[in-house]
Amino acid sequence: MKHELIMVDGNEAAARVAYQLSEVCAIYPITPSSTMAELADAWAAEGQTNLWGNIPTVVEMQSEGGAAGTVHGALQAGALATTFTASQGLMLMLPNMYKIAGELTSAVFHVAARSLAAQGLSIFGDHQDVMAARSTGFAMLASGSVQEAQDLALVAHSVTLQCRVPFIHFFDGFRTSHEVNKIVALHKDEIRALIDNDWVRAHRSRALNPDHPVMRGTAQNPDTYFQSRESVNPFYEAVPARVQQCMDSLGELTGRHYRLVEYHGAPDATDVIVLMGSGAATARTTVDWLNQQDRKTGVLVIRLYRPFPVQALLDALPESVRRMAVLDRTKEPGAGGEPLLLDVQSALIDGLQRGLIKRLPWLSGGRYGLSSKEFTPAMCAAVFEELACDAPRPRFTVGIVDDVSGLSLAWHPIGDLEPASRVRALFFGLGADGTVGANKNSIKIIGELEGFHAQGYFVYDSKKSGSRTVSHLRFGPEPIDAPWLIEQASFIGCHQWGFVESVDLLEFAAEGATLLLNAPHEPDRVWAELPERLRARIRALNIQLYCIDGDRVAERNGMGNRINTIMQTCFFALAGILPRDEAIALIKESIEKSYARKGPEVVARNFAAVDDTLAHLHQVAIPAGEEQTSDYPLPLAPGGSEFVQRVTGEMLAGRGDRIPVSMLPVDGTYPTATSRFEKRDIAREIPIWHSDICIQCGNCVFVCPHAALRAKFYHQDWLATAPEAAQSVPVTAKGFPDSRYTLQLYPEDCTGCGQCVKACPVRAGADENGEGERAIAMMDKAPHLAGQKQALRWFESLPWPARERVDFSTVRGTQFLEPLFEFSGACAGCGETPYLKLLTQLFGDRMLVANATGCSSIYGGNLPTTPWAKNGEGKGPAWSNSLFEDNAEFGFGFRLTADQHHGQAVAALQAMKGEIGVELVETLVSAPQRLESEIRAQRTRVAQVRERLEEVKSGKARELLSLIDQLVRRSVWIIGGDGWAYDIGSAGLDHVLASGRDVNVLVMDTEVYSNTGGQMSKSTPLGAVAKFAAGGKTLAKKDVALQAISYGNVYVARIAFGANPQQALQALREAEAYPGPSLIIAYSHCIAHGIDMEFGLTQQKRAVASGHWPLMRYNPVLRSAGQNPFSLDSLRPSIPLAEYRQEETRYRVLAQSHPEEAERLMQVAQQVAWQKWATYEEMATREASHFHPPV
Repeated sequence: MKHELIMVDGNEAAARVAYQLSEVCAIYPITPSSTMAELADAWAAEGQTNLWGNIPTVVEMQSEGGAAGTVHGALQAGALATTFTASQGLMLMLPNMYKIAGELTSAVFHVAARSLAAQGLSIFGDHQDVMAARSTGFAMLASGSVQEAQDLALVAHSVTLQCRVPFIHFFDGFRTSHEVNKIVALHKDEIRALIDNDWVRAHRSRALNPDHPVMRGTAQNPDTYFQSRESVNPFYEAVPARVQQCMDSLGELTGRHYRLVEYHGAPDATDVIVLMGSGAATARTTVDWLNQQDRKTGVLVIRLYRPFPVQALLDALPESVRRMAVLDRTKEPGAGGEPLLLDVQSALIDGLQRGLIKRLPWLSGGRYGLSSKEFTPAMCAAVFEELACDAPRPRFTVGIVDDVSGLSLAWHPIGDLEPASRVRALFFGLGADGTVGANKNSIKIIGELEGFHAQGYFVYDSKKSGSRTVSHLRFGPEPIDAPWLIEQASFIGCHQWGFVESVDLLEFAAEGATLLLNAPHEPDRVWAELPERLRARIRALNIQLYCIDGDRVAERNGMGNRINTIMQTCFFALAGILPRDEAIALIKESIEKSYARKGPEVVARNFAAVDDTLAHLHQVAIPAGEEQTSDYPLPLAPGGSEFVQRVTGEMLAGRGDRIPVSMLPVDGTYPTATSRFEKRDIAREIPIWHSDICIQCGNCVFVCPHAALRAKFYHQDWLATAPEAAQSVPVTAKGFPDSRYTLQLYPEDCTGCGQCVKACPVRAGADENGEGERAIAMMDKAPHLAGQKQALRWFESLPWPARERVDFSTVRGTQFLEPLFEFSGACAGCGETPYLKLLTQLFGDRMLVANATGCSSIYGGNLPTTPWAKNGEGKGPAWSNSLFEDNAEFGFGFRLTADQHHGQAVAALQAMKGEIGVELVETLVSAPQRLESEIRAQRTRVAQVRERLEEVKSGKARELLSLIDQLVRRSVWIIGGDGWAYDIGSAGLDHVLASGRDVNVLVMDTEVYSNTGGQMSKSTPLGAVAKFAAGGKTLAKKDVALQAISYGNVYVARIAFGANPQQALQALREAEAYPGPSLIIAYSHCIAHGIDMEFGLTQQKRAVASGHWPLMRYNPVLRSAGQNPFSLDSLRPSIPLAEYRQEETRYRVLAQSHPEEAERLMQVAQQVAWQKWATYEEMATREASHFHPPV
């Protein structure tokens, strides 16, 4: 049988097998496992069949708990069912997993193992999640490579049918799940050889069936429960032998042999490491290197973790072993040891007691690799060095510097352990610039060629865009099993010029490596523009330097800011892996595969860019000279605290791995207002203000997603200190004599999205088409940067206008309110962040924010820096994230506590009337706090009481001091996206809205799961294509507004800041003022819609004009006053729905692939839009008595 070689990542390798052997896949997105579910959905939409010629049913549920429940039900009904998950998702599945295992039901859950949220959330890989599931009764099988992810997936599916014990098949999140590598694909005949249809029929025969009725899942009593639990023992005892038999059968078929516990190393080893997962390859490489130096070392790789294979471990262990280190990729605070250590310890004691081993080796336990922390051969060597000590530590960590507990091992470079024939390349890019995608294509282009192997791994944080990405690519004639980052690169590509100042590009460069720069300079100017320290490194390492102005080539060929294809072409031209002509032909073939769905125009533009690239690629001559070397400075603006300098700065510099334990917060509490020190400086063009034609409307400030545009008015005397670059004009509004107005850009924080320009209503000298000069225009940043920075320093010295003097009720007024959400890591042109910025301008100094996991928690709370900020008085939003599924309840806890503590503060205040003063106490208790002036007055009174209390030395005074801040009304905001509000958190949200308590809920509705990559939610519109809806969604969007209105006492609004900013502002202010629950549903354009984000505001307007997004408000206060509480704030649809949808790829893609189905769904969607409008229009004309009466 001829074997097919394919380039896939670990997720796809596992999903290929799971799809073949499943009839039902219940799915829910969670990083890093989502790709498995996405592939299953896409294959089903394409009509791909499983092993038995059927198309599996793939269904997305509202949560991982729902997916597990669905799998449980499918299994009980006799289906072959599976799911894919990770981290908190697996935690939500645990209750069902106990049931599935307890009922001896055959199933496989595929897990891309990931950290659990503890002191902070992490999307990266370790074994915390699977270790939390080890007591469920599921067998657990660990894969350590992409090839194993495929092969052991088959083993798990085969053995679960044989033994009736369900399996978790897991592999390391990101390190294996996202590593792209060349593997030998399993043929259907090989899969079929390990799946006996009699096993399938036996599974089906145990299904619930009214023709043969039984009961399963009864409630049991003390008389039988214990015995019932023990009755399953024979099934579990049979698992290890069956797994090994299956592995042996697989080996006979494929030549790839596996063991339950696999030993690698010297037959007479004295020192042995034990571990699971991707670290096994690192350990094998290290063992081989050490043994070449006459060391006697080995590694035991555990593949079957549950049931723990005691006998297999004892059989695999050389008799010569004297010392062992068991490495766990998890942490269990308070335990006597981590799980694998305790299991190995127990197995050795058992073996000693039964006489199967002669002595008990010294046993050390180590932790490594939490949250995808690197595990390199040098670190592995450090473990062996520790074992070789006279008294090895019983517990240790490796990969960090622990200066608190003193547990960490020091490690040192051990040289290059990779073969000289292997090409290694590093690419530095920005998130969402296409670099990672292009490199994945490069891997597949080369790896799919005969005689070549390739591996790709991609390092990036969880910022939405604009963060640094580093791609690690390896190519060579031999299979590549190196699960650690490249340390000696022969090629380095820097796709963003700004990195030459802030990133040590040559830290991992080999002698004589090639450095390719995307440079916005002529080739003969590039050398002079490089910092001296980089020039010195280039000389010292004999680097070959090349440059191209990729952005200019992209612009010339209609590619916008997408330079990925251009830089990929340069790589192939310089790396010499393939002849140039052959490489370019393969690149174009890859472009057709990748972009065909986006239309022939996109393919043609990419082709033109490829053809135009090499003419603009130049080698840079390195002149004679000598530069001084120096360290790279911290990429921080001045003014940060010591913590910002020593911790945040190191993280920004990419040196977070070096931060010792003592410098980090013990409980995950971090300071706010740190994004202002980052200065990412990623925009190539920035908006420049034309003050002479500006009408001071504030629209540009209102829509800016990153708070990079701000306005102030101030007394004209401040102009005496203004620099030449500062612009200032008289305030045009009445009532501000002697006042000036300045609109100022923060140039290094701007992302260049262009939203401000689109929002500007000025059209000076307009032509017959209504186009003219706007009061703000995008221009090249370079010539303006110095002046803008100079003007900014002066602008920052100006005081913010007193909030009492600002009109909060108008868009024009809000521009003068200080934003306390600034410079986030959100995508350029983000449709969510303007809402958050506006909230903080209005209420930020007294906000409590409960933020659901999702895009907003990542751009809002992802280290190194945080955009939630403080004003000059040190006040600002207090923010926290719990989980994805419980955010409404989490925020509800904020409200309950605020109310409880307010009541306690009032009682304590009343008890101290004599000391404080009766009049002041009564005013504090009864004063209104709806207007900004009233809030300010209350703060003044609280300050007065605080002063008096600090003079009173009593227990009552100390108690009141601890509560006194609660007398200023807290504004509680529960914030999240549609995946939370419509799906996983919908039950909790419904309950909190029904509580009647004063909470404010903001749903930033992108109509997909934006954070996990664009999967369908119940908010996704009918006819839209999204992940998990590859064939177009066939159900209408859920109307949560009507659901909330049905309670009668919930304030509800649907808003779109780009379509009607004034209505959005009014709704947010009314919601916050309403003394009960409020729900704001905010249209948020998103890159997942497949739009040019520069035109996000235009799409918002089209969404409203087409009737897709009717603007409305429901205010119960009006009902109490005898008025109609429902206000329809947008006009009747003026354009067909198709006119709105044709601008978005999520709708167009279905028209290209299935035009008839797309047209059918479009017609249905249009009818739904008309019906929805008719419903709202009828509600707007009702009598007040037709609505829920006030309670």
